[in-house]
Amino acid sequence: MENTREREDSLGSLFLALADPTRRRLVDELRSGDATVGELATRLQIGTPSVSKHLTVLESAGLISRHREAQWRRCRLEAAAFARLREWVDHYESLWTSSLDRLEARLRDEA
Repeated sequence: MENTREREDSLGSLFLALADPTRRRLVDELRSGDATVGELATRLQIGTPSVSKHLTVLESAGLISRHREAQWRRCRLEAAAFARLREWVDHYESLWTSSLDRLEARLRDEA
């Protein structure tokens, strides 16, 4: 069982990995299925070395994994990392829900 500090570090690495727009584009590309570095580089029109560096950051954060398929190494999204992000966002959902409720009440009062 991971402790609070480990969870915070893990969450921090997720946010840090997703802070970069190129890495978010890579994640978006992988939503449609597994892909090789070359395929991702072609789709994003950026160099293979750059894609590899970004994928390493995503892999270190646990957002993707790489697996062998014949002679290629394919990348895939890891659902567990996104579940951790979702859990964190859900924890704060009441903040915006209560704000929307207050806005709705205020609009009703002004109408």
